[in-house]
Amino acid sequence: MCTIAVVGAVPRRTIEEIAKLADVSRSTVSRVLNNHRSVRPDVRARVQQIIQEQRYAPRAAARSLASRRSNALGLLIPRSAMAIFSDPFFPYVIQGITETSTERGYFVMLSMVMHERERDFYERVLRGHHVDGLIMLSSDIDDPILPQLIRDETPLVLIGRHPYLSEVSTVDVDNREGAAQAVRHLIELGHRNIATITGPHNMAVAMDRRDGYKQALAEAGIPIRPELIVESDFTQAGGYEAMGALLKPLPRTTTAVFVASDPMAVGALRAIHEHGLRIPEQLAIASFDDLPLATLVNPPLTTVHQPVQQLGSAAVDLLLNRLDASSEAPPDHVLLETHLVVRQSTIGASALQAR
Repeated sequence: MCTIAVVGAVPRRTIEEIAKLADVSRSTVSRVLNNHRSVRPDVRARVQQIIQEQRYAPRAAARSLASRRSNALGLLIPRSAMAIFSDPFFPYVIQGITETSTERGYFVMLSMVMHERERDFYERVLRGHHVDGLIMLSSDIDDPILPQLIRDETPLVLIGRHPYLSEVSTVDVDNREGAAQAVRHLIELGHRNIATITGPHNMAVAMDRRDGYKQALAEAGIPIRPELIVESDFTQAGGYEAMGALLKPLPRTTTAVFVASDPMAVGALRAIHEHGLRIPEQLAIASFDDLPLATLVNPPLTTVHQPVQQLGSAAVDLLLNRLDASSEAPPDHVLLETHLVVRQSTIGASALQAR
């Protein structure tokens, strides 16, 4: 009696199965197949061995797609179009991104979607290979799409620090130190009862600027009073409402306020004027951004200058450099410097001229 073994066709392996067997990501297998120089030699050898053992052969069309660059970068801003274009911060960042992308031979695909639509963007744009990498303009610490982007090893740069995502490359300004600079300036002018209007608690940028406010007070031995910290959003309306809340309690002891953004400060100025207070004699105000609108209000705002357009430019450079570098390279964290621009909202016209 004999046993006959019938050998049929070898089951076709998928790239996901090869990645699992080699204990690497799908994108690493793709880079090995396309002879990308970014893969470490030992990883390349392990993947190639699995490919040979499993007799894996990628479909020609898929391999062609994987090796082809689109020369396009995705820009994802999880905000509504109205929110983006009513805040001058965003257009300046976008300008920096588009100008630098053009200089380096890329164009930008902009997507403005709320968090609940980010999944559609991911499926249609990223998985469809319509862009080579992604810049995300958000400091929301609980953004739902970020874990998926990290798992899929999407080439990604974030504009805005994320305290829990050290494995992702980021570009930001030193928000904490910038805020501390503004509050130190108010302290040097003799103020001790200094309030602050902060951004939403789930945004790293708001956390950092609030921490800078607290740091400067602590350095000067000034107690932190929770009732002088009011949270709002980064809009003129938010600044107006928050400033109104600060001005309601009587007797009023606050003599200065640090506001976390220029648009918020514009709203705060309106509330201060409506209460009949003189700026800066009765209430000094400093803010953060140094956008052009800071010089157009009355009085012009003392504000922390951040290189907004450079944020966008640096993000593009960082992303394109990472596309050409080793996939095993550690993430980069670029932190741009800020400086304080003193105007009439804190020291008055005559004092400013005397400086």
